[in-house]
Amino acid sequence: MSDPVAQLLPVAAVFLLAGLVKGVIGLGLPTVTMGLLGLLMKPAEAAALLILPSLATNLWQLFQGPRFGELLRRLRGMMAAIFIGTVAASGIVAGGDSALIRAGLGAALIVYALFGITKVSLQVPQASERWAGPVVGATTGLMTGATGVFVIPAVPYLAGLGLQRDVLVQALGLSFTVSTVALGLGLGWNGALPASAMGASLGAIAPALLGMAAGAWLRHRVSPAAFRRWFFIGLGVLGGEILWRAVSNGGLL
Repeated sequence: MSDPVAQLLPVAAVFLLAGLVKGVIGLGLPTVTMGLLGLLMKPAEAAALLILPSLATNLWQLFQGPRFGELLRRLRGMMAAIFIGTVAASGIVAGGDSALIRAGLGAALIVYALFGITKVSLQVPQASERWAGPVVGATTGLMTGATGVFVIPAVPYLAGLGLQRDVLVQALGLSFTVSTVALGLGLGWNGALPASAMGASLGAIAPALLGMAAGAWLRHRVSPAAFRRWFFIGLGVLGGEILWRAVSNGGLL
C-alpha cells in the first residue's frame, strides 16, 4: 500500500479492535495486533508498532490493581526471566526467516486459543512458584522474542496461581508490561525499531485507548464469557490462516 492513509486506516482499525477486546476481557491487545497485522506486514514491523500502545494500555491495567508491590515481590523471578528471555530472543522476530516466524506466530495463536476454548486450568502449588515462575518466564520470553506474542505460557500459569480476579488482571498487566519493555529494547538493540515505526506506534495509542474504553463500557452490556469464547474461536481461525499462509507460501512444505 503506497498511500499513507491507506496504510494508517487498517492499522488504526486493528488497534481499535484490539483495545476493545482488552477492555472487555482484560487481555488480547498484543495477540490480536500481532495476528491481524501479521497478515499485512512483516512480524518485526508489526511488533514495532505494538510497543507504545501495548505499554500504555498495560500500564493503565497494571496501576488500576490493588497489590502492585506484593505482586512484584511474588513474581520477581518470573518477571526477570521474561525480560532476559525476551531480549535474548528478540533477534528472531527482528531479523529471522519471515515464514518461520509467521508459522510460529500462527501456532502460538492456535495453542492460546485452544487453552481459552477448552478452559484448561493449571493449579500451581505455592511451593513450586520459586522454580516454576522463572521457567515459565524464560519460556514466555523466548516466545515473545520469537513471535511478538506475550501470552504462552504466562497467562495459563498466572491463572493457575489462584489469584483474585482484580489481582490476576493486575498480574497480567505486570507480565505484559515487562514483556513490552523487553521487546522494545530487544528490537532497538537489533536495529528493528526505526524512528518512523515509533512515530506510527505513538499514533496507534489513541485508537487502542479508545477501543479499551469502549470495551470497558461494553463489558457491562455483554456476557464476558460469551465474548471470550468467540474471541478465542476467532483467534484460532486467525492463527490457522497465518500458519497456512506461512507453510504454503513460505516454502515450508
